[in-house]
Amino acid sequence: MKALLDFIPIVLFFAAYKLHAWFGVGKDEAMFFATPVLMAATVVQMAILYFLDRKLTTLQKITLAAILLFGTITLVLHDKRYIMWKPTVLYAGMSIALAVAVWGMKKNFLKTMLGSQLELPDPVWHKLNIAWIVYTAFMSLSNAYVAFYFSEEAWADFKIWGYIFPVVFLIGQAFLIAPHIKAAETNEQDAAP
Repeated sequence: MKALLDFIPIVLFFAAYKLHAWFGVGKDEAMFFATPVLMAATVVQMAILYFLDRKLTTLQKITLAAILLFGTITLVLHDKRYIMWKPTVLYAGMSIALAVAVWGMKKNFLKTMLGSQLELPDPVWHKLNIAWIVYTAFMSLSNAYVAFYFSEEAWADFKIWGYIFPVVFLIGQAFLIAPHIKAAETNEQDAAP
């Protein structure tokens, strides 16, 4: 259910954008109609996650803050570029933070954030961290490319159809992690009296 919650704000944003573009007064205003929908849906999503887990992760808090900040700037300045560039800034920030942590500070933020939920050997945590650095850099650059070189409508389409990238990444990540989860379960069963 939690994985489904991640898609709801972007699906509602896309639906609001398309409905307004097709049936609204002006196509130019579709982004200003869809942005508050995204903001409200994200607040509701985070409230549900908080209700379920009694906490929000650091990434969830950053995502919520970024959507509210960039959404507000978009609406106040009536400039859609801000909401369109939000994913670029968010993903670039994540990529830089993970890279600085692992290579500059010799820390693995993924392990720090997820280590209590997932037990993996250090080399796997390192591979996972590198994979996240590459993935977030790719997502930042791909959003920047589409936002800069394509129309607003093409960017909105990319937001929904571009979700193939996170799905493929998560499946690949599962293949990296799965053998270690099975090994940990086997070790626990062997240790049980």
